[in-house]
Amino acid sequence: EPRGHAIECRINAEDPSKNFQPSPGIISICHQPSGFRTRVDGAIFQGCKITPYYDSLICKLICHGRNRTEAIQRTLRSLDEFVIEGVTTTIELHKKILSHEKFISSEFDTNWLDKEKFY
Repeated sequence: EPRGHAIECRINAEDPSKNFQPSPGIISICHQPSGFRTRVDGAIFQGCKITPYYDSLICKLICHGRNRTEAIQRTLRSLDEFVIEGVTTTIELHKKILSHEKFISSEFDTNWLDKEKFY
């Protein structure tokens, strides 16, 4: 029987304001969130070189809550704690999406991102 709710944010080295153009470079600062029911899957670190030659996914943030509301709150807190400097990432985009009233109320579809113009 399923218990709780999980949210995964794919953190990419991309610039949403430039049509998700890759953002290669050297990660100068990297602070990853941690805590209860919070996990980061990836191998990024300070000094890590992000090249333009491969997939721009640099890590995944996965947060679990007893329900959807708790999972959203935990994910937003974790995104606030997440610091990556040296490359542009999708962290701010995830914050905007997760705090949007339509996301919170589950009133969205697959075209929602393009309609709302978050970037």
